[in-house]
Amino acid sequence: MTDAASEQPSKDDKSPMISEEDVIAFLRDNPKFLAKNPEVCDFLIPPKKTKEGGRKIADFQSYMIDRLKADKTKAETTTQEIVKTARHNMNNQARIHRAVLAVLEAQSFDEFIQAITMDITSMIDVDITCLIVEASGRNIPHVDTTGIRIVPQGTIKKWMGENASLLQSDIGGIEAIYGAGANLVRSQALVRVDISLDTPPAILAFGSRDPELFQDGQGTEQVSFLARVVERQFRTWLNLPQ
Repeated sequence: MTDAASEQPSKDDKSPMISEEDVIAFLRDNPKFLAKNPEVCDFLIPPKKTKEGGRKIADFQSYMIDRLKADKTKAETTTQEIVKTARHNMNNQARIHRAVLAVLEAQSFDEFIQAITMDITSMIDVDITCLIVEASGRNIPHVDTTGIRIVPQGTIKKWMGENASLLQSDIGGIEAIYGAGANLVRSQALVRVDISLDTPPAILAFGSRDPELFQDGQGTEQVSFLARVVERQFRTWLNLPQ
């Protein structure tokens, strides 16, 4: 017969011991362990909400309820932000639509320029709107009217680089763009207006006293759409090729 004592592990048999720290480390590295092995919960005894040695110990149920409350609050906050953003985008879209209609309804070229530089300013909720055109002299090719600011050749490329649009926050207004209203401008949107191959470079500038109204990274689809409408109306009024 085999001696029963021989079946017992000897003192020299060093089996690996798992410490509490090892269990905690494992669970920390495998946060989905209980989700994948829910039956393990049957082996566990959750602590009760008691005081032990001056320490408050919260049970699992209280923890999960607090977690659910926090998740609910976070979800409600996220939903409110989404709704707020959607309403803001819809309001902006409605403003752009009104501005486009004002540009299309102009009965003369002078009214068209006035719509660009004056009328749409309040419609899109900015403080100042300007059309800037490059020219080598005081006269702008194809254009003989007021309401347009002239800058030297190469200026627009210096401002815009290769960008079709540019949004800037927390800035000081540029006098060459906004004239006497430059001190008012704290943020701006600059959008290229490619009227025709026969006309010099131009941009539409929208300035606001709100330093955060226009910010890098915001969408430019709506102001770009307005600029495309302005381009087409310019070609129509001046009988220019595309």
